[in-house]
Amino acid sequence: MEIKYKKISILGSTGSIGTQALEVLNEIAHDTKIHYLSAHKNISTLEKQAIQFQPEGIVITDKDSFDKFRDNTKFKGNILFGTEALNNVASDSSNDLLISAIVGFAGVMPAYNAIQNNINLALANKEALVSAGEIISRTAKLNKKEIIPIDSEHSAIFQCLAGESKENIEKIILTASGGPFRKLKKEEFKDITLSQALAHPNWSMGKKITIDSATMMNKGFEVIEALWLFDLNPDQIEVLIHPQSIVHSMVQFKDTSIKAQLGSPDMKLPIAYALTAPDRKFLNIDRIDLAKIGKLTFETPDLEKFKCLSLAFQSLKKKGNSNAILNTANDIAVSLFLENKIHFTHIPLIIENALNQINFIAQPSIEDIISTIEETKKYTLKNYKAIIN
Repeated sequence: MEIKYKKISILGSTGSIGTQALEVLNEIAHDTKIHYLSAHKNISTLEKQAIQFQPEGIVITDKDSFDKFRDNTKFKGNILFGTEALNNVASDSSNDLLISAIVGFAGVMPAYNAIQNNINLALANKEALVSAGEIISRTAKLNKKEIIPIDSEHSAIFQCLAGESKENIEKIILTASGGPFRKLKKEEFKDITLSQALAHPNWSMGKKITIDSATMMNKGFEVIEALWLFDLNPDQIEVLIHPQSIVHSMVQFKDTSIKAQLGSPDMKLPIAYALTAPDRKFLNIDRIDLAKIGKLTFETPDLEKFKCLSLAFQSLKKKGNSNAILNTANDIAVSLFLENKIHFTHIPLIIENALNQINFIAQPSIEDIISTIEETKKYTLKNYKAIIN
């Protein structure tokens, strides 16, 4: 069985998801053509990818990196610069599938443009549905396009719902590893260092996503995404801590039965399923040994300790442009933390302040969402020092 997508573009191809997507495609999809690849600054990896996969072209969004790549590359295809080029690639009807693996709010418009132009979308960028989920999901319904989740938890739900009726869903249960600070007492959070926050116990991910996992904002984003991906109500979504990261998520049905998807903590599995669903292909990754694992445990998350998850639930219920505010403020706060400009405990403070200060719009347009993102970015960067003092 060959996968049904013959021409695929990958935005964010040099990141963790993007590189693994190319590895999976190289393993299971020999007849698939890579249309475009994109990167921000990692041009050394992009050069290797471009030479190996020979896409029609590449996009680089950092100007210095673009200039350096253009002047030194051996790649002979199209070399494009900037966000406009990125959006043009996302809108290109030559794509059978767009894999969006861009980190942060830079992924919002490419995801919207793909769906707007009837292009199948495999989504690994959380922020697109967090910031503009209502608009993107509504557009997908109008164009009769399904947004295919790559995130492991949403892929698990996607797999559990295969052959099931939406009317039979009572709730979905998203599992979370709990990150590196699951057992740490709340009063000890003030001593958390950057290196500790970047040391995830189970998953190998990019820095930004790893910090989001440590604060549990990552799970908050997944709750918001799930609402739009699966057309649910906020009270139909639950989060459970599952330290082993073997049960990736579950669905409980109205007859009380629960379906769960289990697998190794390896992103190649959800990437491959996004490409082949509802069929499956052999993957050369570790198999789980349940006898060796011995036990699977679950616990309720502490919303006082993990304030970011609590803020996400509050934002979800409010809807409007509040999720765009949440996403953008978090994006800036995490960047500041990665630059050692703020402390770990300052991240939720900055987000909560933005949610309280930025103008709320109940029914935003896509233009309103973009304006909200810019307003929140400017406000947060200007005021974060006053907020944390």
